[in-house]
Amino acid sequence: MPHETRQPPYLASDDRARLDFGVVHAFLSTSYGVPGIPRAVVEKAAANSIPFGVYDLSAGAPVQVGYARVVTDRATFAYLADVFVLESHRGRGLSMLLMRNIMSHPELQGLRRWLLMTRDAHGVYARFGFKPLANPVAPMEITVRDIDLRAADAR
Repeated sequence: MPHETRQPPYLASDDRARLDFGVVHAFLSTSYGVPGIPRAVVEKAAANSIPFGVYDLSAGAPVQVGYARVVTDRATFAYLADVFVLESHRGRGLSMLLMRNIMSHPELQGLRRWLLMTRDAHGVYARFGFKPLANPVAPMEITVRDIDLRAADAR
């Protein structure tokens, strides 16, 4: 049974069958976070996460207008990634709708730590308890630039 939150005429849902990877890939591949990411990588990332979509139901058939995915072990940790609402639907509270759906998801309750990386929308995330890292010296990373593009070229 899908986990869904409604704000007519919009719906936020974790129903994988509703996802439109044409919309998701078109947005992500031109975003600051993962420019040029291949569609196959977007789909694989969703398959190995809990993906969420936001849909406009006003036209009859649902039209996807937002997306996010949560990378998680479903026990202690979650990483919020690839969050967006299409420009034409911004200013309608859809990021809040999406976050309410994510944060109330039954498989994401009782987690010890949530993380996300963002250049904007800090105010939205703060309403759900996100704040700057308490100890920004502790995190470490490996970043491989353009790995998605190099992997696609090798195929």
